[in-house]
Amino acid sequence: MKRIAGVGIVLAGMVCAWRGTLAAPSDIDTLLRSAVEQKRVPLVVAMVADGRGVVYEHATGADKEGIFAIASMTKPITSVAAMQLVEAGKLKLDAPASTYVPELRDVRVLEGGTLRPPKTPVTVRQLLSHTAGFSYEIFNKDVFALVAKKELASFVAGGDGFLKAPLIADPGTRWEYGINTDWVGRIIERVSGQTLDAYFRDKIFTPLGMSDTYFIVPPEKQSRLVPQFIRAADGAISRQPAPAAPKVTFFSGGGGLYSTPPDYLRFVRAMMAGGQLDKQRILSAESVASMGRNQIGSLTVRQLPSMIPQFAVPNAILPGAPDKFGLGFGLNSKPRGTSRGLNTMTWAGIYNTFFWIDREKQIGAVFFTQMLPGMEPNVTKLVEEFEGVVYQLKKAGSAPTPASR
Repeated sequence: MKRIAGVGIVLAGMVCAWRGTLAAPSDIDTLLRSAVEQKRVPLVVAMVADGRGVVYEHATGADKEGIFAIASMTKPITSVAAMQLVEAGKLKLDAPASTYVPELRDVRVLEGGTLRPPKTPVTVRQLLSHTAGFSYEIFNKDVFALVAKKELASFVAGGDGFLKAPLIADPGTRWEYGINTDWVGRIIERVSGQTLDAYFRDKIFTPLGMSDTYFIVPPEKQSRLVPQFIRAADGAISRQPAPAAPKVTFFSGGGGLYSTPPDYLRFVRAMMAGGQLDKQRILSAESVASMGRNQIGSLTVRQLPSMIPQFAVPNAILPGAPDKFGLGFGLNSKPRGTSRGLNTMTWAGIYNTFFWIDREKQIGAVFFTQMLPGMEPNVTKLVEEFEGVVYQLKKAGSAPTPASR
């Protein structure tokens, strides 16, 4: 797709209404602007909302309305779509996933170089909580080897060939980040009778006013696509050539979306308010609560190795250090002291886009840059610093009011 030819610098610092009086967010402005000047990140757009609405926004190096590749931040949206079908009685969380996608009856566990049947069927709940046993080639040496030997299609090759990947663990036996949510997307298409693109548009994007979120960015908006960057081993950041427009034949529920910070913040605000924004309800409060509850029991979200360090940093820790997983969201099982409350819902995209939804303290935020490798330490540390200052401002004020209905 055509990328932005030149990147201007826009600095927008709205006052934060976290008190009866107004507090200037100069500390956040300085932090983020300095991070770009010091080349910790090539660009940044960050926004914060409380229960009343947007209270802060900042952009340096990219326009606030720039369209970003959000990769795995697609997963929470796909998960919400699945829960909508659960609410409609069309999908059961504890049913075998093969009830809806029969091809999963043939899935096998790769163990010691051989394939065997799984001990139990994969369920929808396990797909949503990443306990089904699927991995990604970048995080598992055996799956990586299958791709290297051309016995399995890569998940970055386009198409859905990677869905033929085997399990690397029996369902329910460990938390393993993988292609689970792409299978959820396929289930949504089968159950709803719509493409994932059409379903998202009808049931999530249009109700929430997310007018700049797409699987396929339309030609008239491609000039707003934010360029991507790579940090080399020596620390230098280089802008990458604009890629050719992809021919999309498969809508990836695990990582195919493009969006803007304002659009994604609308999704964050809806979830923070219990599934509703501006009188448009996309999910019941009960379903949101379920998605924000530990669904993996004593299992733990673990650090992942990386077969391709240029793409994903090995053993990275996501900002907020989530140790549990709900339905589509990482969760922290303990409050984080002066910042995130219990079970703050969070996840990220490989191009270093991040969000969190703190339903307890009514603070939600998005932090977007556009750089590989994913979870690069300069970026994750900056997100933690950003979070710290946000909660410092929050602590100085009174309790936020309920979100708009």
